[in-house]
Amino acid sequence: MVRKAIVSEDEGDFEDQDVEREDDDEDGLDEYEKDDFIVDDVDEEDEEELGEDRNDDGARRKKKKRKKDFQLDEDDVLLLQEANIPISREADNKFKRLKKVKGEPEEEHSGFSDDDDGDMDDEDDMDDFIVEDADEAGPSMRRQNVKKSGQATGVSSSGIQDAHEIFGDVQDLLNQRRENRDRGRRYDETGEGRLEDEFEPSLLVKKYMTETDDQIRENDIPERIQISERSTGPPSLDVGDIKAEATWIRKQLEYAVPVKMPACGEQETEELEDHIRNFLNFIHVQKLDLPFVAMYRKENISSLLKDPEAGDYVDREKPSLKWHKVLWAVRELDKKWLLLQKRKNTLLAYYNKRFEEESRRIYDDTRLSLNKQLFVSIVDMLDQAESEREVDDVDSKFNLHFSPGEAGVDEGKFKTPKRKSHYGVCNKAGLWEVASKFGCSSEQFGLQISSVAMKGDEFEDLKETPEEVASNFTCAEFDSPQSVLKGARHMIAVEISCEPCVKKHFRSVYFDNAVVSTCPTTTGNTVIDVFHQFAGVKWLRNKPLNKFEDAQWLLIQKAEAEKLLQVTIKLPDEILSKLMSDSQEKYLSCGVSSSAQLWNEQRKLILEDAILKIILPALGKEARLLLTSRSKNWLLMEYGKRLWDKVSVAPYRRKKSEITSDDEVAPRVMTCCWGPGKPATTFVMLDSFGEIVDVLEAGSISLKSQNVTDQQRKKHDQQNLLRFMTEHQPEVVVLGATNFTCTRLKENIYEIVFKMVEENPRDMGHDMDGLSVFYGDESLPRVYENSHTSSEQIPSQQGIVKRAVALGRYIQNPLAMVAALCGTEKEILSWKLSPLESFLNADEKYEMVEQIMVDVTNQVGLDLNLASNHEWLLAPLKFISGLGPRKAASLHRSLLRAGAIVTRKDLLTSHGLGRKVFISAAGFLRIRRSGLAVSANQFVDILDDTRIHPESYALAQAMTKDIYKAIAGDDNLEDDDDAFEMTVENLRDRPSALGSFSVDEYAKDSDCMSKIETLHDIKREMIQGFQDWRKPYEELSQDDEFHLISGENDDSLGEGRIVKATVRRVQAQRAICSIELGLSGMLTREDYSDDCRDSDLTEKLHEGDVLTCKIKSILKDRYQVFLTCREQDMRKKQQNLETLDPYYHEDQSSLRSEEDKARKEKELARKHFKPRMIVHPHFQNITADEAMEFLAGKDPGESLIRPSSRGPSYLTLTLKIHNGVYAHKDILEGGKDHKDIASLLRIGKTLKIGEDTFEDLDESVMMEYSCTLFFFNKHWIFTGSGVISLLIGLQVVHRYVDPLVGHLKAVLNYRKFKMGTKAEIDEILRAEKLENPMRIAYCFSISHEHPGALILTYIRSSNPHHEYIGLYPKGLKFRKQMFEDVNRLMAYFQQHINDPIHESQSIQ
Repeated sequence: MVRKAIVSEDEGDFEDQDVEREDDDEDGLDEYEKDDFIVDDVDEEDEEELGEDRNDDGARRKKKKRKKDFQLDEDDVLLLQEANIPISREADNKFKRLKKVKGEPEEEHSGFSDDDDGDMDDEDDMDDFIVEDADEAGPSMRRQNVKKSGQATGVSSSGIQDAHEIFGDVQDLLNQRRENRDRGRRYDETGEGRLEDEFEPSLLVKKYMTETDDQIRENDIPERIQISERSTGPPSLDVGDIKAEATWIRKQLEYAVPVKMPACGEQETEELEDHIRNFLNFIHVQKLDLPFVAMYRKENISSLLKDPEAGDYVDREKPSLKWHKVLWAVRELDKKWLLLQKRKNTLLAYYNKRFEEESRRIYDDTRLSLNKQLFVSIVDMLDQAESEREVDDVDSKFNLHFSPGEAGVDEGKFKTPKRKSHYGVCNKAGLWEVASKFGCSSEQFGLQISSVAMKGDEFEDLKETPEEVASNFTCAEFDSPQSVLKGARHMIAVEISCEPCVKKHFRSVYFDNAVVSTCPTTTGNTVIDVFHQFAGVKWLRNKPLNKFEDAQWLLIQKAEAEKLLQVTIKLPDEILSKLMSDSQEKYLSCGVSSSAQLWNEQRKLILEDAILKIILPALGKEARLLLTSRSKNWLLMEYGKRLWDKVSVAPYRRKKSEITSDDEVAPRVMTCCWGPGKPATTFVMLDSFGEIVDVLEAGSISLKSQNVTDQQRKKHDQQNLLRFMTEHQPEVVVLGATNFTCTRLKENIYEIVFKMVEENPRDMGHDMDGLSVFYGDESLPRVYENSHTSSEQIPSQQGIVKRAVALGRYIQNPLAMVAALCGTEKEILSWKLSPLESFLNADEKYEMVEQIMVDVTNQVGLDLNLASNHEWLLAPLKFISGLGPRKAASLHRSLLRAGAIVTRKDLLTSHGLGRKVFISAAGFLRIRRSGLAVSANQFVDILDDTRIHPESYALAQAMTKDIYKAIAGDDNLEDDDDAFEMTVENLRDRPSALGSFSVDEYAKDSDCMSKIETLHDIKREMIQGFQDWRKPYEELSQDDEFHLISGENDDSLGEGRIVKATVRRVQAQRAICSIELGLSGMLTREDYSDDCRDSDLTEKLHEGDVLTCKIKSILKDRYQVFLTCREQDMRKKQQNLETLDPYYHEDQSSLRSEEDKARKEKELARKHFKPRMIVHPHFQNITADEAMEFLAGKDPGESLIRPSSRGPSYLTLTLKIHNGVYAHKDILEGGKDHKDIASLLRIGKTLKIGEDTFEDLDESVMMEYSCTLFFFNKHWIFTGSGVISLLIGLQVVHRYVDPLVGHLKAVLNYRKFKMGTKAEIDEILRAEKLENPMRIAYCFSISHEHPGALILTYIRSSNPHHEYIGLYPKGLKFRKQMFEDVNRLMAYFQQHINDPIHESQSIQ
């Protein structure tokens, strides 16, 4: 456990603190943000484990030569070592890792760049370590040398490139190794030659080369179904079980969040249940993947394809992409059902085993009979449980009555000692007999309270009083009747609280009626203003649980964790009263005798304990979990909607109809990414397949300087760009929107285009007519720029070129560009789509990403021949129905070997797809003459270029011929393939006639009504195969452009927000200002002040003045903000009434009571305050609160000395660390005469702060004069005669405070210092990590929990790490070492960042 020492006047100096480091359990790479360096992709700890694995392998090979000896396992060796029992050297070597965990030093590379071994004092070296901050021209774009996965520490990129050229890619090596093994290489019994022995396990997992991956690859079952069944277990194929599951899923859909089916009648309910049963049969029995079922089994699941939000209307002629929310919800509920059944079966087996063990230990027939009845009841409840909560209730009841105890000891097993519960103690003492005399059992009460059973015959109360009965059961543990009754009441209360029927009833009442209220803490009332993230949840009053429908609860949770809000969840008083009265009515007897009344009083106490102390608090925790689950489900759907909007967009198409000779050919794109200089602004030309044609750097093209040299450079770049565009003839130009410089850059590009039109119109090809220049979003390209995917696809290009490539490829094929980042690294998760997505973990987000990508990919389809020649276009293959990353990679390799594919049948015969996988995948894989198949001589079936599934080819051919006969009147049709293709072409030349053909009448005439949806699909595909159903690409709106270029959104920059404005130019009627957000602001004379309407602004304002203004309005097309600083406008309270919660009610009464309480505490502290007889410039006779109030307006580092609350032998040094953070350090005074009151009030002869003692008084001030003494206005007043020595060691200030403050200010002024709470710093660094995933994000901050300490926070993969830094006069203490300044500390940190940190290490 981590020890925490709070610095206060009561506990002396800053005590030892253990270094706090959270576990980093991510599977991803540990990469650190550094200044110009990238650390190894493999963790140091992983390297240790790899080394140990090698040692273990070597030891195993040696042991093959001698007889196998007995070996201890790790747990046994660890126990022997803790007991100081010597073990053999073999065991010691075997468990070398255990020694490392205990702190053995081991020389390792830190993972930092080779240039970091220089002098730690060198400022330039430190600059290389620190990430460059954004300059005035824009954010730093320093180039990184990104290492590929598996790159060794300390190896340069050039070395890796040379190794790659000599030995090839690791993937190729693995594939070759796999092929050699598959060709028949034999393995002996020792397993020599296995991939696991030759390659790192993590690399095999990443490349899908483990034995499990081989099984998934070889099994003829869709890959995603296999993955699901590995977690849920094989589903039951019994018809009854499937029917029971369908009923359960249908009930869940009625109130499922966020996908909720609308209320429907009995007939619709039966239809819905039948369709769910059909879907389960397709998935579990026939092993068909979800996209196949959605596309080719519509008739059997039509009610599951309806969108609850969009309605039932479907346009069969012009369909659009459909997100199958209900279908995915059913699939998710299917997994939950299977996991629930798996858990119930596991528990049932355990219950039977445990009951048999318990039965063998009981010899009392009565007790054994009761246990058997109880066991049968529990098993029945388990069978009826329909949710995880209900199973938990049953399990808690079983564990209460059949706790493991000492079972298993007699069988030679060792159990970890368990803490005995009070229930167990009471039960062992025999109080269960007393509990049985209270009448109604917990199970009977549960059946009655839940109305399952009516109240039965009235039980008879005992004639004896409760005390008389209890007196017969007194013992050593319970020595009085009152203690016996208390123990018996506790047993019954616990049994009632663990009764499933009781919990189910109370849970229903609680969740239907409980309300949530919030109010701010004293800090929260100050921090949360109208623009704060928590403004909408600051004052909520009695909001029901079922009214939380969005992510509001997540904000409440976050605010509560940051101690800004107080949150209460409770039942309304009237509901609670009714609940208690109903419970008493069912539980109490109707007897009127005195003994009956006494027994009823005991029963009332039981109900109060069970309901108020156990059940309701537990339900409060459940309610929090329920609200969290609902909020995360809603947020997950919002995340999915935003991703859907990004992915379901068609490639950019030219508006001019005459250019679209082939609609499916992507345009040639020229992209531009702004650069600050290093790298420079870069233009990249992409061909229609997204491959790089040419690159141009033009760093001076947007210069504003009028300098002759700069103008010449600018003109030179403009001429180069003119030649670049003339040569490559782009069809569209996309400019990444990052900052205000991009607006100038766009104007420059337009100038060049106009110049081409005016001066060289002949050089402009037909494709450049109406050339479009528009902005693009760089958020996804920046993720691609820093990804491993870009390093593998275009390794030779610098980062800004990769970014520009991604910007252009998204225009050409958004789906493929997003899919490219959905590899094993899951880099797509770094793409920030929602401001609240930090509440979701990586697995939750990627599950939604996969759902969206599967839906879109299969409805769009994939051109195999085209994608096989361009790796980035093949990225969506893993989302094709039936496939996954493993099967897709295998198919990819097969396609590369074949070169081209001319028929879908080849997927089954030549490319290794099994029959079931082929059925699921074939209809979504497009086969046409593209790529290498353009020059193929083989016949390409026209139906393979449609969404028609091969199982319907015969139906499609027959329907097509019938349509042709009806339209053309030609009955003489041949049956060969060429004739059929000509028929289709003739029909496509007559789209109006084909469109007027009635499919419904044809289905009736041909008796194909069961295939009506399939026939409609065939007709549509005959008109145009694989018609693009995606929504057209749209250029950014004005609001989007403004937000991207300004870097602000409506929350951070909106009307009514207070900003700082610097005056740049003053005119009589207006002043031009620049606000802190980088925008231009305008302040008119009328908006300057209430009394300045007739005066000249030049008399009031001057250039450089800083004003506090409020945003009045924003002109987004001009990137201009109108400001006001009139007092009347500034005082207006801004409140967004549109988004205000109806349960929002501001209540200041509770806050005032807290403030009154704090004021009374201050007055009480002042009352007990005792002044001291000390005169010194740094000493004041004030309390701790007054000291903090005195220092509040001063700079960090200011301090004073005051009396201590610990008594006259102590003083306290109060030091302001930062705004709101103060450290109180105790000063121990020595050399005092405790019998002399005057001596106690004077300063001691020695002063001790922590380990530092100050007794040299050479620097002290000696003041001797005659006086008498009295206290007035916080100071001592001296008059009259006498001699007194007024001593205070100035050396305390000179030798302790001054150097300590110097180190503090050095850290506060350090460029990586950030102010905020620990949670706020974590959020800031997470945001930085998302923007730059390849870097480590880090910073210094102030510890609010331990004033006087600093925190170094850094993120390697995704989890923040925190390490404390001690602040001392001698320097900064970090990892038990003292550093003279922050630069030396950072130099040490970069070299030893991976050193193991153990709990034993602490800072003094």
